[in-house]
Amino acid sequence: MSIDTNTLTIAQAHADLIAKKYSAKYLTESVLAEAKKINPDTNAFAEIFADAIEQAEAADNLIAKGKANVLTGIPLAIKDNMLFKGHIAASGSKMLMNYVSVYDATAVVKLKSQGAVIIGRTNMDEFAMGSTTENCAYGPVKNPHDLSRVPGGSSGGSAAAVASGAALGALGSDTGGSIRQPAALCGVVGLKPTYGAVSRYGLMAMASSLDQIGPFAKTVEDAKILFRAIAGYDKMDSTSVPDVHPARKNFPKKDKLTIGIPESFVSLDGIDSDVRENFRVTILSLKNAGHTIKTIELPSLPHALAVYYVIQPAETSANLARYDGIRYGLSHDAEKLIEVYKKSRGEGFGKEVRRRILLGTYVLSAGYYDAYYNKANAVRRMITKEFERAFDSVDVIAIPTTPSPAYKIGEMTADPIKMYLEDIFTVPANIAGIPGISVPSGTVVRDGVSLPIGIQFMAAPFAEDYLFAAGRAVEAT
Repeated sequence: MSIDTNTLTIAQAHADLIAKKYSAKYLTESVLAEAKKINPDTNAFAEIFADAIEQAEAADNLIAKGKANVLTGIPLAIKDNMLFKGHIAASGSKMLMNYVSVYDATAVVKLKSQGAVIIGRTNMDEFAMGSTTENCAYGPVKNPHDLSRVPGGSSGGSAAAVASGAALGALGSDTGGSIRQPAALCGVVGLKPTYGAVSRYGLMAMASSLDQIGPFAKTVEDAKILFRAIAGYDKMDSTSVPDVHPARKNFPKKDKLTIGIPESFVSLDGIDSDVRENFRVTILSLKNAGHTIKTIELPSLPHALAVYYVIQPAETSANLARYDGIRYGLSHDAEKLIEVYKKSRGEGFGKEVRRRILLGTYVLSAGYYDAYYNKANAVRRMITKEFERAFDSVDVIAIPTTPSPAYKIGEMTADPIKMYLEDIFTVPANIAGIPGISVPSGTVVRDGVSLPIGIQFMAAPFAEDYLFAAGRAVEAT
């Protein structure tokens, strides 16, 4: 039988595998065929793994023995910054182009323990720095809806793979919107879990207080399946939140949600008029479906972007110091140690990475640490407190995921500040450590092409179930 991987969901594929409609090997072969077909155009994958069929055959054995989990035999992709033992993990950088992982990331361990088939590693902005997936050593990724446009970033490869049927689901990482933004621009679901809900062990760090692994999927239900599979406490990650912890509250199940709208934030200048109108229409549909819509104020929210672009480069500067040509990564011989550093880092790091390292080093330097880094952390605490107060009266907060639909390749690279502004709606969730989800909410037409856009919901820490409920409500409208 023929399998339409463009429409097949994880939930349906699981049901089909259990019903013996086809084997995990046949399903994997079908997905691999689609991945190899689309990759020359989209460049979603840095590598399609040679052992995918072997993994699928092992999954078939589990199914035959009645030991299948919901992800057993499901072909998935992982972002290039996650360690998969025996496979290259380059984080989209020349610095690590030949680095072979010697252990598995915890998220990968959990996928493998369920019998999932990991078919390849997806392209990304180098070390997750970017909003377009153009800053990649393997070349730019292209949006499957319009190959002249970006897929978003930094997890653009994962989003493009799922959107084009080249994987039934994928993992990405989200530091300032790197899951939700490409999910919106590629027309799929993307979840950034609560900080500490999913282990970061085996994820190449960019900004350690902001990074979080999360799923891409075609539906909210599939995103929930993937999240449940990778979530949980991990003693190998010091930021992982124990299963029994005051932060993990029991949120009551609700049929109808109270949805908060930070009206002044949504009304900011610079938002595409079609995107704003789509947001208004979607909120009205939710209101008509019986959900309560409430206007709220988050006065510090407009400052989140500035806070992010102080904290993120500062932590990046510290985390990437290890890639010096001595301990890790690309290395060039030289007579003096400082020359090894200069040559190795100068060639190994791309322009955007070097820019952020320099910016981060500057804000951490003597005389500027208090003026920039400490002040940014103080505003971060203000933003977090405002969210805490808001969630006393609402279940979720809704805003657009992006201020515009996908833009042309090359349009933002000459103006990094303009590119940074594309993160305005996604960075607040990372700053506050709360979960956020982007769900497709329709399309807008540009140059005769229908481009997807998304609506974003944020919730209190560990209230992912409210996000899934809100997402399902949008899917039902």
